[in-house]
Amino acid sequence: MFAPTTYVIRLAGDADQAALERLALLDSAAPLEHPVLLGEIDGRPAGALDLDTGRTVADPFQRTAHLLAHLRVRAAAFEAGSRTPAVADRIRAAMARSKAVHA
Repeated sequence: MFAPTTYVIRLAGDADQAALERLALLDSAAPLEHPVLLGEIDGRPAGALDLDTGRTVADPFQRTAHLLAHLRVRAAAFEAGSRTPAVADRIRAAMARSKAVHA
């Protein structure tokens, strides 16, 4: 298990375009379209995930499987936040789904 601070994960900006193109080229894939989550290993871009399509690109010369898993989890958090932005509402919804049944 990896700690949540093992990787730097952030939204990619315009300044990251060259890094995203490099990752796509290394992965033999088309470049991702914004919005994109970018993951770094040791301060260097190693993987990215398109938030709209869920498509990923990664540096095949680095161990990125765990990074890509972290990117998917973070993308799911973004999706949950966009559906119900208020934390209290998300907690109430989760609690309503998991009510215990008394026998």
